[in-house]
Amino acid sequence: MARNPFAGYWKITHMDVWNLDYVDMLVPGFLEFKSDSTGTFQFGTVAGDLDTRIRKVGDASYIEWSWEGQNDNDPGCGRGWAMLVDDELAGHIFIHRADDSPFTAKRQAPPQGRTWAPRRKRVRSIP
Repeated sequence: MARNPFAGYWKITHMDVWNLDYVDMLVPGFLEFKSDSTGTFQFGTVAGDLDTRIRKVGDASYIEWSWEGQNDNDPGCGRGWAMLVDDELAGHIFIHRADDSPFTAKRQAPPQGRTWAPRRKRVRSIP
């Protein structure tokens, strides 16, 4: 299996629609891609689990994802994509039926003591 060049923690450094005060409001805004095609992200009050795929178009590799989680206090979902541009991640994230924004991010070590995880719906089994 080929190495995932996107795997790791990426600190969001710019978003066209939201300023960094909002992006870093609750935690430093980030995307984290794992080698098993999953991941997480959060900026401001938008957060979720990622389901990713790597796609090659010509000589360029992209990572694409769908996400499910929360948008403010409501359930949220959407999609996004990114590509490597030198040592930066450049892409676009979409909130279903809401805002979307281009973004850039830099790879770095994840913050210590991070406790964030998207809220998961509780599924109750029916006897």
